[in-house]
Amino acid sequence: MATLTEATATRRSAHRVRRRRVKAAPYLFVAPFVLVFAAFSAYPIFFALQLSFTDWHGAGALKITGLANYRYLLTSPDFWQSMATSGALWLLVVPAQVMLALTIAVALRKARFRGLFSAALIAPFVTPLVAMAQVWIILFDQDFGAVNHGLSSIGLPTIGWLTTSAWAKVTVALLVLWRTTGYAVILLMAGLSTIPADVYEAARIDGAGAWQQFWSITVPLVTRTLSFVVVIGTLTVFQLFAEPYVVTGGGPFNATRTAGLYLYKHITNSDLGLGAANSMLLVVMVLALSLASIRLLRSREDS
Repeated sequence: MATLTEATATRRSAHRVRRRRVKAAPYLFVAPFVLVFAAFSAYPIFFALQLSFTDWHGAGALKITGLANYRYLLTSPDFWQSMATSGALWLLVVPAQVMLALTIAVALRKARFRGLFSAALIAPFVTPLVAMAQVWIILFDQDFGAVNHGLSSIGLPTIGWLTTSAWAKVTVALLVLWRTTGYAVILLMAGLSTIPADVYEAARIDGAGAWQQFWSITVPLVTRTLSFVVVIGTLTVFQLFAEPYVVTGGGPFNATRTAGLYLYKHITNSDLGLGAANSMLLVVMVLALSLASIRLLRSREDS
């Protein structure tokens, strides 16, 4: 009897050990991600937030300044000029990117050699950015560029693409469009592939034309994908650094000094507290713009 009781107790103890191991297994699987996220994402974010309330130049103790950095930025014409430049680039890039990407995605939905077209579209996105920017400088050079040569060959005046404030923004926007639209097309093609063919079949039976199908079926059913494309485009534009830095250097007359370039100025000046405050304001503004864009698209979906 005692032996039976001991065996039962041993089995129960082993069962409890196995249950504890099973409960611990999920945490062990996610532990590497949590540790990496905490070390390289969560900690830098919280440290940057702390830094934004200090005057720190990379060495020595943190000198708490409260909201002084935020007051300086919110009253700085240079800060608002950089935000206005990023806003202008957003207006030039994101709406055009969404319309162009959706048009191409719809056109390629039933095209032959979709894989070949997809590879061609994604090629600019994976091409080294600095190399593309150098090509852009050559193409849009006022005196020897291929673009102005084409304009003059058909009797149109040449344009100072890199030397005039308005056209410099357009030049940078065209580079961003060329680099990122293919990625947006791939995303939208994936979204379009989830729409059942029966929906279009039923619409054709009811007499709906191609344009009615596009606005009444395609656009509402890919609204969530469009929202994601808008958010990615917004993040891309407000983080722009390499494109204006290489192509125009932020000029002419700071016309292409984006929010990313203005933030870079604080880093090069070792004004890390001000740079951290700048980055926090940038996060808030990008989040607000992204949420407003998503809400606008979702209102179309709900209606």
